[in-house]
Amino acid sequence: MDEKILVTRSSIPPYEEYIEAIKPLWETYWLTNMGKYYRELETELKTYLDVPQISLMVNGHMALELAIQAMDFPEGAEVITTPFTFISTTHAIVRNRLKPVFCDVKRSDGTIDETKIEGLITENTVAILPVHVYGNVCNIKEIQKIADEYHLKVIYDAAHAFGLKYKDKGIGSYGDASIFSFHATKVFNTIEGGAVTFSEPALYDKLYDLKNFGIHGEELVVSVGANAKMNEFAAVMGLCNLKHIDTAIEERRLRYERYQELLKDVPGIYFFADKQGVKKNYGYFPILVGEDCARTRDELYDRLKERKIYARKYFYPLTSDQICFENKYKNIDLRNARQLSKEVLVLPLYEGLEMEQIERICDLVS
Repeated sequence: MDEKILVTRSSIPPYEEYIEAIKPLWETYWLTNMGKYYRELETELKTYLDVPQISLMVNGHMALELAIQAMDFPEGAEVITTPFTFISTTHAIVRNRLKPVFCDVKRSDGTIDETKIEGLITENTVAILPVHVYGNVCNIKEIQKIADEYHLKVIYDAAHAFGLKYKDKGIGSYGDASIFSFHATKVFNTIEGGAVTFSEPALYDKLYDLKNFGIHGEELVVSVGANAKMNEFAAVMGLCNLKHIDTAIEERRLRYERYQELLKDVPGIYFFADKQGVKKNYGYFPILVGEDCARTRDELYDRLKERKIYARKYFYPLTSDQICFENKYKNIDLRNARQLSKEVLVLPLYEGLEMEQIERICDLVS
């Protein structure tokens, strides 16, 4: 079979729906700079995500980079984070001239090991930056308890956690801030896009200045900022996709559960543990390939790829072990994270994936 099966496929609304929605842009010529659709999407997402405040960005990385910058941490300060994440998480810290301090993760769900955070805190620590990896929710209660005791900020990377609720609250309402990615590969996308959610109202103006050059009028620039605004075409895509998001998540759930059903009894194939009280978004289907599996993770990856099925070693290598850091963090004890990075394989999952394709993938895995 010549058909490629990619690890994901972008969710897009019906063609006619999007074309009809963008027609007014040819009348107004307002294509960017916080226009009508940007403001509509910001309002609708605030409600859907169940968060106190939200600021839209051009992408998830800039959302994180500017969220960190908005906290006004001193140069060289330390941020405790996880290496089991996409490289953006680490880059956002480093590009703010801060020092990432890597904490190991839990094998049960891949999130930061909250029992190891306190031992990494020094007089230079200013924040904790955990990741809700694959939508697996961090131990929010314990992380906040540590942050309160040591007067630290908590910024969650929630790029994988769109629409999640924990204990009936939007996941983006926890901590001092959370960031979301609306990249084309995510459960919800605006083609490219992202957002910062937060509770402190003053942060909205700060983020506005940071993403719009600090401009307050034709002749007034009050602070130094970047250009991280979401444009109107992206905002319209977001508004269209938001109309279909609940259906998309339900379709993902059906496929997620089919995978589980077919793979649950396969020797050497394991799943991450579910957390109680979480409303999931079924954004990813990661499996763990144990030593008792008939094939290694890399052998399974190659076996699928030979048949044009493109799973991902997500995340391998760890961000701490990437060549751009020149082995600076190679000797840190991250045994769980390094082991998971050798075991995890994310299988294709999206709402258009056929059940027969899932069955074929599972036959190859087993």
